[in-house]
Amino acid sequence: MLVNISKLVDLPLFSGLTSKQISIFVTAIGCITKKFDKGAYIMRAFESNDYIWVMLSGKSQIVVEDQFGNETSGHLLEKGYVMGATSAIVKGEYNFSSIEAVTEIEVLIIPYAKLIQMGPSLGQIHGIVMKNLLEAFSMKLILMMEKLELVSQKSLRRRIMIYLSQQSRHQKTDVLQVPGRVQMAKVLSCNRSALTREIGLMEEEGIIETGKGWMKVIKEVDEVK
Repeated sequence: MLVNISKLVDLPLFSGLTSKQISIFVTAIGCITKKFDKGAYIMRAFESNDYIWVMLSGKSQIVVEDQFGNETSGHLLEKGYVMGATSAIVKGEYNFSSIEAVTEIEVLIIPYAKLIQMGPSLGQIHGIVMKNLLEAFSMKLILMMEKLELVSQKSLRRRIMIYLSQQSRHQKTDVLQVPGRVQMAKVLSCNRSALTREIGLMEEEGIIETGKGWMKVIKEVDEVK
């Protein structure tokens, strides 16, 4: 699918570039866009990948798989998130995660080999994109550390509170958009029934308020044992 440049101008990957410069980059690299239905996999663990994928719309999630087929879901990925760069650079044997579409999504596909090859001819444009790509790597590391912080908690209540604290930093608001219970249970690596029960107790105790697709923390994390 041909690339609509208007969908790219506000992406972090192209921060610092004009629409004309983005168009030059997309044409030189041979980028395309592609849509995926809900539940479809953009990438599969342990399979080779030659592309950098950038979320343009919708939501997806990282699904980490081990050699026994056990899965653990990570953070929700939204517009602007860069996927697949690690496996494109170091190849498939180091690709331990899949990317699953949580909603219908659209992605920008960047051939990694062409990105490297065209560097000299693109000059400053290439340098800006690579700088932004390094920043995206750094953000990915932050998300990985947040996931580690979550799963290291013994108490489900602590996991919930830390997750909401993390989302507050990312969303910069008190009323937080949260996924459904099934997805949230995957993120927190817990049973859905246990999660629903714990959220209900936290509401009764005045720790959080909830509604359809949102939560709000009433008490601070350090007030909850």
